[in-house]
Amino acid sequence: MSDIKYFIGPMTKNVVDAIIEFSNETGELIGLIPSRRQIEHDGGYVYNWSTVDFKDYVKSRNANIILCRDHAGPGQGDIEDDGYESLKTDCHTMDMIHIDPWKRVTTIKAAAEKTCLMIASCYRSNPEMVYEIGTEESIFQYQADELNNFISLVKQGTTPEEFNQIRYVVIQSGTSLKGNLNTGQYDKKRLLEMIQVANKWSLLSKEHNGDYIPVDLIKEKMSLGLTSINIAPEFGQIETKVYLDKIKKDSKLFGKLYEICYISNRWQKWVDKKFDPEKNKEQLINICGHYIVSNLKFVTEIKNKFRNIDDEIKIEIRKKLYELYR
Repeated sequence: MSDIKYFIGPMTKNVVDAIIEFSNETGELIGLIPSRRQIEHDGGYVYNWSTVDFKDYVKSRNANIILCRDHAGPGQGDIEDDGYESLKTDCHTMDMIHIDPWKRVTTIKAAAEKTCLMIASCYRSNPEMVYEIGTEESIFQYQADELNNFISLVKQGTTPEEFNQIRYVVIQSGTSLKGNLNTGQYDKKRLLEMIQVANKWSLLSKEHNGDYIPVDLIKEKMSLGLTSINIAPEFGQIETKVYLDKIKKDSKLFGKLYEICYISNRWQKWVDKKFDPEKNKEQLINICGHYIVSNLKFVTEIKNKFRNIDDEIKIEIRKKLYELYR
């Protein structure tokens, strides 16, 4: 897994297909990081894939792609739960699980305790499963010393066998998403301190929210020791932009796309309370267009009007992949 530079969110079926094709052609190792809302044991918004269906689809086309459950834990699904029902399936379908109880804790100690409980539960189900621990700063911000304390507490709260299954730790150096922007402030010193902590514990360093930042900056971070980075919404926006470019001048189709996106309510988590949908229709579509591409109304009233559009979308996604791996 140390050879994987990029873990990418399977925002749409086209994103998944483009990654499979790119990896098959180039031999590059890539990770896919489905969130619980995207792909879940009982289906998600991405092509209505269940976790098992998703695994079967990807692995039958490229067995080398690594599947990592992103943000496994409470408060991460479409309904409020403790996350354990989802874990039962993940333990036997994913290659790695990101253990993330951080939405429901207020201290480093509590995060460590819940992380240990989740790992213990997974270990009983599948002793071979490997893990990523920690979280992104938009959920719970920590500094290098706090990260070190967190890992120490996790080591104390797990058996040696369980702790040895941890591969990655989430480091933070100033990435955070709002709408279609990365609103974080990069802190090189903080990055180096975090990487040092990861190295101390013999863990691979992984950063989240690598969207909408220059590729050169990502490569600089990796040259400083960062092992890998997650990129997700940006790939979904690539697909949305293809549709927008085609229908911007068609007020009727644009209105339909806006209506479908608006009704979905998927845009709400990405904007602040001052956001005015009526005054920012294109921005709203850009934010959440990828959520609705499997929506039946979208398919019948918009997508079906454009022949071979999936091929066009995959070409644009592959351009981004080649930029990252050049």
